[in-house]
Amino acid sequence: MRYEPRASTRRLSRAGIGRALFRVLLYALLVLPLGGLVLYALSTRWFYPQVLPNTWTLEPLQRQLANPVTRDALGVSIEIALLVSTLSVLISYPAARALGTRTFRGKGLVTLLLFLPTVVPPVAMGMGLNILFLRVGLAGTLPGVMLVHLIPVLPYTLFGLIGVFARYDPNYEYQALVLGAGHARIFLNVTVPLVLPGVAVAALFGFLVSWSQYLLTLLIGGGQIITLPLLLFATVAGGNPTTIAILSLLFVAPPIIVIALTARYLTAAEIDERRGQY
Repeated sequence: MRYEPRASTRRLSRAGIGRALFRVLLYALLVLPLGGLVLYALSTRWFYPQVLPNTWTLEPLQRQLANPVTRDALGVSIEIALLVSTLSVLISYPAARALGTRTFRGKGLVTLLLFLPTVVPPVAMGMGLNILFLRVGLAGTLPGVMLVHLIPVLPYTLFGLIGVFARYDPNYEYQALVLGAGHARIFLNVTVPLVLPGVAVAALFGFLVSWSQYLLTLLIGGGQIITLPLLLFATVAGGNPTTIAILSLLFVAPPIIVIALTARYLTAAEIDERRGQY
């Protein structure tokens, strides 16, 4: 007797093929622009109508990586993004816990006020802060740039942490308290493991927002704090495609690495959580 697959099985197989094709298309759209940058970065004298470069070399990449201006800009960008994302999580944590776990009068208004920096034009905000920072001596300094980065970063980290605490159950802490654990031990052994994946996602958003800041860095840094976005925009005006491609790859590399590391950690945490349920 010949076996014929059921209609539901055929539909599932078609749906799986459709999802696979969609993933391939999505990955292609994400990788193809980077592929063009890689071709420019690893070649010289690539002109139309050549399909592929005739000369392949690592010399432009090595020369750009050895450039002290590029290395300083890359180091400053990483330092600012890491410190700003860490500070934003520390600042957002108490407010996010209160907004996510408690209900009180005026909660919606408070949430709206905390998210206002995302809708205020950066030019208006940057010009006003520039005048203030000039008076207090923070203009053109690394702390000044970090402080101004906190303004657009905080709403994103706060939003991420509010979502974490909206699903958080404080009863775990109460149970540990009843069993005799101190507040510090409860925080380290109960709270941190439960909220750490969400905190990692919030820090990731903070890192990406701070890493890509151009206008606020330009206004507050005053040309004295050179980050990779500033260097990239200045290079684009010069019109050298090889240098532009190399700096663009350096610009997208740290966010991709951070996202990959965070996604791997979150996947492992989700697997452990599912195992704990069974």
